[in-house]
Amino acid sequence: MTRKPLSHEPDRDVVVGALPSAVAGVPGAANALQYALRELGPARALTLLSRINQKDGFDCMSCAWPDPGHRSRIEFCENGARATAWEADPLTVPTTFWAEHPVSELAERSEYWLGSQGRLVEPVHKPAGSDHYVPIGWDDAFALVADRLRGLGSPNEAAFYTSGRTSNEAAFVYQLFVRAFGTNNLPDCSNMCHESTGAALGQTIGIGKSTVSYDDFERAELIVVMGQNPGTNHPRMLTALENAKRAGATIVAVNPLPEVGLKRYKNPQRVRGIAGRGTELADQFLQIRSGGDMAMLQWISKRVLEAEDRAPGTVLDHAFLAEHTLGLAAFRAHLQHLDEQEVATATGLPIADIDRLAERYVAADRVIVTWAMGLTQHRKGVDTIKEIVNLLLLRGNIGKPGAGASPIRGHSNVQGDRTMGIWERMPDAFLDALGAEFSFRPPREHGLDSVRCIEAMRRGEVKVWFALGGNLVAAISDTGAAEAAMRGTQLTVQVSTKLNRSHVVTGAEALILPTLGRTDVDLQATGAQFVTVEDSVCAVHATHGAVPPVAPGLLSEVSIVTRLARAVLGEDGPIDWAGFERDYDTIRASIERVVPGFQDFNVRARRAGGFVLPNGPRDSRTFPTPTGKAMITVNELLPVERPPGRLILQTVRSHDQFNTTMYGLNDRYRGIHGGRDVVFVNPGDLAELGLDDGERVDVVSEWPGEPDRVLRDYRVVAFPTARGCAATYFPEANVLVPLASTAIGSNTPVSKAIVVRLERARSTTGSDPGAS
Repeated sequence: MTRKPLSHEPDRDVVVGALPSAVAGVPGAANALQYALRELGPARALTLLSRINQKDGFDCMSCAWPDPGHRSRIEFCENGARATAWEADPLTVPTTFWAEHPVSELAERSEYWLGSQGRLVEPVHKPAGSDHYVPIGWDDAFALVADRLRGLGSPNEAAFYTSGRTSNEAAFVYQLFVRAFGTNNLPDCSNMCHESTGAALGQTIGIGKSTVSYDDFERAELIVVMGQNPGTNHPRMLTALENAKRAGATIVAVNPLPEVGLKRYKNPQRVRGIAGRGTELADQFLQIRSGGDMAMLQWISKRVLEAEDRAPGTVLDHAFLAEHTLGLAAFRAHLQHLDEQEVATATGLPIADIDRLAERYVAADRVIVTWAMGLTQHRKGVDTIKEIVNLLLLRGNIGKPGAGASPIRGHSNVQGDRTMGIWERMPDAFLDALGAEFSFRPPREHGLDSVRCIEAMRRGEVKVWFALGGNLVAAISDTGAAEAAMRGTQLTVQVSTKLNRSHVVTGAEALILPTLGRTDVDLQATGAQFVTVEDSVCAVHATHGAVPPVAPGLLSEVSIVTRLARAVLGEDGPIDWAGFERDYDTIRASIERVVPGFQDFNVRARRAGGFVLPNGPRDSRTFPTPTGKAMITVNELLPVERPPGRLILQTVRSHDQFNTTMYGLNDRYRGIHGGRDVVFVNPGDLAELGLDDGERVDVVSEWPGEPDRVLRDYRVVAFPTARGCAATYFPEANVLVPLASTAIGSNTPVSKAIVVRLERARSTTGSDPGAS
């Protein structure tokens, strides 16, 4: 392999160019191919790109967007190619690396540099008091973790994190081990992204999942895309939107930032996308003020009710409402007091523009509302999603073709992990079935989510941190607080494919356990194994490794978990951990008996395309709420206040990024090249603040009762954001988000509504976490 690891941090001189007029097309295809060839080489790239998202191939790890029933030979996007090349990287971290690089030096490196060093291929241990990792054997590593866990005063002094890339099989045995050990401390990445979705949908329709299928997008008459950027975060969605548009759908985009991907899409697999102008997607763009979505949704619902009053019996779906819902009268009474000026102020939109969307909603018989973290990561994120449900229920837009609620997940199996039991508050029915299957008593006390884990670490209550994938210290809010808390633990363990920030912000003692990637063939005693994942529309399908592991001795996630369980719990208990490792069919057989909807799991998982889990609201308009009805709810507005001279900041991802993983330092759909230390601000706001495009500023967040948090020496970029709003990149800006700033009802960090002021830069020292 000719590619070399980065030896130095690259220059980060930001160049700001013009915004493109479309996404994808020939440039997108060329960039994907170029990146894959450079990282993998021709033969490895061809093998992998021909297998990605195919029915007999492997599931792309870059998002949870569902696969169509009829798949093309090229069933991946630019970001999928990058994610695959990044994970299947044949470059490996040599043993000499650990002696050459002390942890204190690695802690000064960027995420981009760390991830560019190559694949991890041997377990390493940082002893207490040492500044270096040193190689350690697998058996010794498991024995060390077992000794530290068994030495705790209580199982609740340990926490076990999970990334959404983990397969169903690995997630199931992981939560089983954790509960057999005696705790429900199972934080995961959902806590920081779609926890608000799960809470809202669970309370209103009884299941925290999408109520649409892939095919529903092409059947919809109106699709409202809220708080998301498909062009960067889940680009294959653009093809579904293009198909919907060609079938006659109207598309409305609601977002504080104008995202190029929702303007024009040039599908590189169609002639019009290569040689033509592509497809204009959004028929209407509502550039909403950050945090104003709830007010907008309530106003639309009010207009729908008023339209019904003007023409009784012609607007609302009375039969559906009477049979399947509760709460309409209270909701109607509540909206009568909704003030037009309050809505205009909260949204930053002309009321006429919101009324136009209301008219589109009334005119359409089949409506999908789809959203992502632009809605969930707000103080009132749960209530905002409840308002989506309210609006959909008024006209019966749940449980019929071409209509429904569609949260778009990020990680490829984040939804499946939750189905498998990765949650600190799994219901008693699941725990009862788990205990019956394995002859033990699972703990019932609710565990800690991600934010509460950090708080518990700060208090000295969580002493051992074990992470199956992920990069919590980079992903979570209040970076300074999170890193200090992690460094206060006794032991941190990371199961990973590549280096990231969480490997260099450690407890007194630390382990890194390297694992197979999804692209790697997983060979166990009974032969090559496959695993399964669940996508955003509840479809479960198999994923098969496509290339040999990059080094001998790598273990799969299932092997790591089951061997750790044997070391901690012993060989003589009621759970056959060794059998699980030998043959993953045995895991699926247990899943079948524990988790509803997985009947004949081993048979159906082997079918091309897999199978779809039952979903009462979607399949039969049955709602597993305490009342058996879908709940129309009353929610009080809580607009985001913007003091004079301040802006409402939101975090975003760049196009060269997947969550905390950096593939490069460009964001070409926003015209940014060569760096990430930028803050996007409306030109009108810059004029009011007395700042110029290109100036260097310190971004200072304000939180009552605490010292300011500062992100230093950022370049101002004049950008058409909504007035009063600004944006900068995740995860660097997480330092600005107070740990206490979380969504009501979900405890999700509020990363989309940070009150900040901009000050001319005083230094170039990076970030200052203030009180953290």
